[in-house]
Parts: sequence; C-alpha cells; structure tokens
Amino acid sequence: MTARPPSPRTVSRWILSRPEALTEPEQLQLKTVRTHCPELDALTRHVRSFAVMLTQRQGEYLPAWLEAVRQDDLPSLYTLAAGIDRDLNAVTTGLTLPWSSGAVEGHANRIKMLKRQMFGRAGFALLRKRVLLAQ
Repeated sequence: MTARPPSPRTVSRWILSRPEALTEPEQLQLKTVRTHCPELDALTRHVRSFAVMLTQRQGEYLPAWLEAVRQDDLPSLYTLAAGIDRDLNAVTTGLTLPWSSGAVEGHANRIKMLKRQMFGRAGFALLRKRVLLAQ
C-alpha cells in the first residue's frame, strides 16, 4: 500500500514557507516530491532565491535570476519574468532600496473603503468628516 501524495496546496505551502519553518517530516516529504519532479525542484529553487532577494534587498541579482528562470521550462514563471521585464528598473529599485510606500497604500485603501461604505448615502461633507475622524 502506498501513501497518498500530498495535495497541490500542501506542496505550495511547503515551497513558499521558509525551509527552517517546516517540520522535519514536511522537509522530508518536500525533498521526496522535489526528487520525483524536476519541474517542482526548479520552481522551488527559483522561488526561494527570489525570496532571499526580496528579504535581503539584493535587487542587483534580479537580472541573473531572470536569466535562470528563462533557462528552465517553467511557463508560469515565464509570465512573471515577462511582467518584471516590463518595468525592470522599478522592480530592481523596489528590491534594493529600504523605502516602502506601504503606509501610503494603507491610507489610500482605508479612504477607498470609507468611500465605498458611504456610496449613495451622503455628500462630500460627510465623507470628509468620516475620513478625518477615522484616523
């Protein structure tokens, strides 16, 4: 009797998790999956190297990563690489510099949520008051 293979969702979680965050049985199962499927092994390598670039701000390695992605036969990563190529300078800068627009994006999303809640209920004066009081 053979064991059931892990679900795609489980394998995705293993690939996207930090290797040290996986339990020993999970690491062993992922190693088995990677051994049996060379495409998943290549995908795992690319995802983890991109995660290192992202967390350690190593944007200067992005062109080499894109070239490595193009060398492997992984159509899903081709789409990602093509999207990155369209604005390579901005992505490289985002992976390199320590600044983030996260706070600004958070405020913009909060204001849009308030606007959606108020749609058709009152005029600009009430919306303005809610935005100012919601801080």
